[in-house]
Amino acid sequence: MANSWRWLILFIGLASALPAAWAEAYLPADAGQVIETLPARGSHWLELRTLRQQVAAAPQALPPVLQLVRRYIELGRAEADPRYFGYAEAALQPWLLRPAADPEVLTLQATLLQNRHDFAPALALLERALAVRPRLAQAWLTRAAILEVQGDYAAAAGSCLPLAKTAAALVGAVCINSVLSLAGQSETAYRQLQQALEHASGAAATDRQWALVTLAEIAERRGDVAAAERHYRQALSAAEADGYLLAAYADFLLDRQRYAEVVDLLADRSRADPFLLRLALAERHLPQRDSNAHTEALQARFAALRLRGDNRHQADEARFRLQLCNEAEAAFALAQANWMIQREPRDARILLEAALAAGKPRTELQPVLDFLAANGMQDSRLQPLIARFGEEGV
Repeated sequence: MANSWRWLILFIGLASALPAAWAEAYLPADAGQVIETLPARGSHWLELRTLRQQVAAAPQALPPVLQLVRRYIELGRAEADPRYFGYAEAALQPWLLRPAADPEVLTLQATLLQNRHDFAPALALLERALAVRPRLAQAWLTRAAILEVQGDYAAAAGSCLPLAKTAAALVGAVCINSVLSLAGQSETAYRQLQQALEHASGAAATDRQWALVTLAEIAERRGDVAAAERHYRQALSAAEADGYLLAAYADFLLDRQRYAEVVDLLADRSRADPFLLRLALAERHLPQRDSNAHTEALQARFAALRLRGDNRHQADEARFRLQLCNEAEAAFALAQANWMIQREPRDARILLEAALAAGKPRTELQPVLDFLAANGMQDSRLQPLIARFGEEGV
């Protein structure tokens, strides 16, 4: 709870420092302007209807509910559509209110809280789940993911270890090597994960995709562009690409100034905010494309998120303020608030970039510089930024 309150205080303090216009509803000047296009009934509609009918037919049975909620979460991640997470939460609610909630119910609710970046209550639910069922692999995996995002690498690694006995071998290998790669052992982690993948020919396609994305990210941080691209392409062909993979590969392309490829990758996915941001970032470099409509749409969406108190996309909003609006101070405030919640390399990068653009002194960046140095994080994209603050890099 203490962390939750600290984040709330930070959010209130930040909101009061931002331009008043951000709190105003967006009203398009043209009544015919399309702000959002809702999807037609998706290909998953029939499958979901069947799952919902199974839940309705046996209201006291937990397995159909778990199956429905897991599918909602999978679709929410694959399509970057937050509505599925809302459906999942609604389906779980009656089971959470029971005196002794099932550990799998607690773990799925923790996953939904993780998606909202409510990390402290998510971890508390996982502790409850593991106290009842210590071999629940999904609970350990979710716990490791949250702790890694928070930059607590020792605790994250500790949560990966039980997976060696409770999950598929490749799942445990991805978990531990992802953590090691961020804690100063990227070369070892890359080699170990490659070997694990070579010995996992029977692994599920989604697990192989997860391993390949992790390899791509490690290679990218190490500055091995060719290997990173190879792994990203392998991941894209391994299974249906989820939102995380598409956003990560789009960022890879943006860094290489391959803007037309970003448009090809994301042109039909502008409904999700992270994709729309990357589309707009690419379009501003393409004379034949007009990025104004997407930039205005982003302005409206971020304003709507702020009205709802949703701070999940502060890092993306910081990129939007810095790279599309040239608002360095606002970008720095957002990136700084985001850093208090999550500490992945991309979070450090936007914070350093915003600080440099806003002319902030090294003293204001000392906490992030100290964190990167203490963990020996190796990232070729961060090193030139760190050097500009007079540090030697990591």
